[in-house]
Amino acid sequence: MPEGHTVHRLARALDGLFGGEVLAVSSPQGRFAGGAALLDGHRMVAAEAWGKQLFCAFAPDRSGDALWLRVHLGLYGAWSFAGDGSADVVHAIGAPRRRIGERETTPDDDASGAADAVGEWTPPAPRGAVRLRLVGAHAVADLTGPTACEVLTGAEKAAIEARLGPDPIREDGGRGSLEASRAAFVDRVRRSRVTVGQQLMDQAVIAGVGNIYRAEALFRAGVDPLRPGRDVPEATLAGIWDDLVVLMRDGAERGAIVTTRPEHRLADGGGGRVTRQNTDGDAGAVPRDASFYVYHRDGLPCRVCGAPVLTKELAGRNLFWCGVCQA
Repeated sequence: MPEGHTVHRLARALDGLFGGEVLAVSSPQGRFAGGAALLDGHRMVAAEAWGKQLFCAFAPDRSGDALWLRVHLGLYGAWSFAGDGSADVVHAIGAPRRRIGERETTPDDDASGAADAVGEWTPPAPRGAVRLRLVGAHAVADLTGPTACEVLTGAEKAAIEARLGPDPIREDGGRGSLEASRAAFVDRVRRSRVTVGQQLMDQAVIAGVGNIYRAEALFRAGVDPLRPGRDVPEATLAGIWDDLVVLMRDGAERGAIVTTRPEHRLADGGGGRVTRQNTDGDAGAVPRDASFYVYHRDGLPCRVCGAPVLTKELAGRNLFWCGVCQA
């Protein structure tokens, strides 16, 4: 499942491609035909993310209220893009699950559509079970396999956001300021005896954190993931929030998760499970086998102390940590 930084990058991509344009909206698969009809012919005026939730605003209808498209990719959702070559178009942002982030490449010729003799662009035909298709003047975006895809009113959008925890990537964290967002996160964790490792994956506690950021932030803080939240000092939790602000915003900028400090980036020599990054092969990029401290490094030596990295299942997800550094 894409983590929050991927969804923020997706929102930026959609805004860059379609912001201010009147779009043709359809559901080639047919499962979203009613929702698509509500948006078809409307102008997309905003695209934003809150955690793993994507929201796109369409210009007010006759009642004066904007309509919001909400998408949650879940485990299998993905967006695919193609264009006429006049705009920066990214391809296949999102799932499948084996990716931790989006792969960004320019589309091949077959996927890019074609211009006819008078210069008009013809979008490529939908591929697969496309739930939602957005077509603008220069680009097309296809959504497949999302967990959620619906049209909301402004009030319904606000109700969903009210149930989400603060988001470290949002400019104000979603709570008016980063300070208020940090305080809300610390208070929520400290009010529960549920393990801090489990709480960091709860989108009502903090939005956008997934399995990678959970494992890596706790390692960097030296916190045992199985420690009850109420037993973690306030200052430590505040430090975890501040660290996630830096790490997740960096991920949103570079398109890959890198949590290791430069002095700890000795490569594994191919050990551990292969985790693809969309920056693989880029000049100067941190290689995937040097990007993480503990995630998918179970059984390998800790980069700091040399003890074997541990793993166990927690609330249906694999947890990774160092029993020495996070004692």
